[in-house]
Amino acid sequence: MNKKKIILVCGPTGVGKTGFAIDLATRVGAEIIGADSMQIYRYMDVGTAKPDAREQSAVRHYLVDVVDPDQDFDAACFARMADLAIEELHKKGRAAVVAGGTGFYFKALVHGLFRGTKADPRVLAALEQEAAKGVDLHARLLRVDPSAAAKIHPNDLFRVIRALEVATTHNATISSLQEAHGFEGERYRALKFGLYMDREKLYQRIEKRVDMMLDQGLIQEVEGLLNRGYTSDLKSMQSIGYRHVCLYLKGEIGFNEMVGLLKRDTRRYAKRQLTWFRREKEMIWLMPQEIERAFSLASDFLVDRD
Repeated sequence: MNKKKIILVCGPTGVGKTGFAIDLATRVGAEIIGADSMQIYRYMDVGTAKPDAREQSAVRHYLVDVVDPDQDFDAACFARMADLAIEELHKKGRAAVVAGGTGFYFKALVHGLFRGTKADPRVLAALEQEAAKGVDLHARLLRVDPSAAAKIHPNDLFRVIRALEVATTHNATISSLQEAHGFEGERYRALKFGLYMDREKLYQRIEKRVDMMLDQGLIQEVEGLLNRGYTSDLKSMQSIGYRHVCLYLKGEIGFNEMVGLLKRDTRRYAKRQLTWFRREKEMIWLMPQEIERAFSLASDFLVDRD
């Protein structure tokens, strides 16, 4: 009854979430909380399709440009910062539109995070020693708990070791424990909008966006990051776009191959995003042009006293 209300706008990359969220927020008198695991990073603008200065001046955006590319940031950090932003907006009498494409961020915010079991420091230390010797722990995790391995980047050694520690210490994998947790309780009353369009049209938009990013200076942006001292093995630099350009700059792939791989991997990422969001309950699926319907539903949701 007393849970704060929030509006979610999610969907695959390239579908038009930014413009939709700004239009909706303007109409309902809301501000935007970004839910994108890459737009949190400073100096990474072109490759993340970050809202530009004009868009951010039209509607205030939270959780954009909050950490440097070599700083740790995860879903727990996101949920804490989003909670603070929602509380600030609530005190101002403003609604919150949470918009982005990182499904786990939405999950952490609305349902809370699985806190896990108490870690065994001896097992953690042993795994850390193996990692220091060059043992491929992510490959081991792929054998032990493929579901967890699929969600954890090979360079995210902390989470890889934690998942292996759970599998070693307990008679269960961390993914099975997370599934049992179920994220059942909702921390907010959320109106959930999922944006979609014809897949072929979406893929065409993605390919056009890649070309546009290159025209806007994606290669120069990556060169600037490397010149600042941000190495190519950072988690942020291993993301789509940035890792492709790093390979090109190292001479490991040619320009045309880089463009082809970038377009292919972005299409695959969009497909994974859609799969994730389609599992979400109570999602209202809209095409990006259905802003009037979204406004009507959001208006009713915000004035509803129940």
